[in-house]
Amino acid sequence: NVAVSIYVVRGAIPPACILCSNKCCSSRYITKIVIMADVVDEKIKNYKTAPFDARFPNTNQSRNCFQNYLDYHRCNKALAAKDMDVTPCDWYQRVYKSICPLTWVNSWDEGVENGSFAGKV
Repeated sequence: NVAVSIYVVRGAIPPACILCSNKCCSSRYITKIVIMADVVDEKIKNYKTAPFDARFPNTNQSRNCFQNYLDYHRCNKALAAKDMDVTPCDWYQRVYKSICPLTWVNSWDEGVENGSFAGKV
């Protein structure tokens, strides 16, 4: 519970708290994130570029790009399945759109649409 608040204040929602496939995660985290959507909305309005992510400390941000793309789609799927507001997912979209090459995103979008995307969405 405390970790969710810390991450939201810093401006990033931890993927493990959105995806319920994680054993340590429960629906109370998703509820907490949706309740804090106002904080996320404020962060999105003031958004300039992708913040530092300790999971990807290297100069090459390819993995960061791909992970945020996956997190966006997983977040949408998880929250939409529970009929919850998907506004917190916009954070991931803004991050991947700011660091991913447009050709990659277009290719991945086509793969998601026709069912040939390599990642688990």
